[in-house]
Amino acid sequence: MLLTDALGTTHLPDPHARIVSLVPSITEMLCDFGLAPQIVGRTGFCIHPRDTVQAIAKVGGTKDVNVDKIRKLAPTHVIVNIDENEKPTADLLAEFVPHLVVTHPMAPRDNLGLARLLGGIFCVEPAAQQWCARFEEAYARLQAAPRGRPATVLYCIWKDPWMSISADTYIARMLAEIGWTTPVLGSARYPAFTWSESLVAGLDCVLLSTEPYRFQEAHVDALEQQIGKPVYLVDGEMLSWYGTRSLAGLGYLRELAGKGWV
Repeated sequence: MLLTDALGTTHLPDPHARIVSLVPSITEMLCDFGLAPQIVGRTGFCIHPRDTVQAIAKVGGTKDVNVDKIRKLAPTHVIVNIDENEKPTADLLAEFVPHLVVTHPMAPRDNLGLARLLGGIFCVEPAAQQWCARFEEAYARLQAAPRGRPATVLYCIWKDPWMSISADTYIARMLAEIGWTTPVLGSARYPAFTWSESLVAGLDCVLLSTEPYRFQEAHVDALEQQIGKPVYLVDGEMLSWYGTRSLAGLGYLRELAGKGWV
């Protein structure tokens, strides 16, 4: 099997790789595959598995990467994501890192390809294959679960300004698995928007995500009073983290579908 990343670059297996991961959900997947001893750097947002990552050096955030720190760590592989990391940073890293692995899962089942890619590059195919089998089982349970009626939900990721997601995102495709669609708010993948009567009228409910903005129940109560529609707090990690967290995410979708929110 060719080990081809999101940009079409083909990678060779390397059992001795020194890895820097700039993608929190992928850091978790690498650790779950038993690769923590080979991870020499991670972002401050790479917080899972908590006890394991504490021993791994931080190299900044996903958007404000410290390139000099990475250079000193001398990685053979740096893992980036098209949505989460900046292209200028990736271009700088490509000047001295032997292998830049670019990822971009766009839908739940893309996690299978992600697992096989990482398992193949870093020579942990058995762990990746076992995980893929578990994913297929969890996905089958989601498909077999009772569905509510189709609904239009506004998924909010930020405020001041308010920001949401387009249909062309991993989160939207997760929600689509239970028949929930997002309104069109412009051409951006993560559009800013303002509240209006016409927007609110077309919604069944609003979902406030716990990340990247840390929405809390107080925000739920205030927004419900403001717009007069149901507003719910949802776990952002469960809906936006691909990688191994997506297993729990599929179960979380089943829970949401059964809550009767729409």
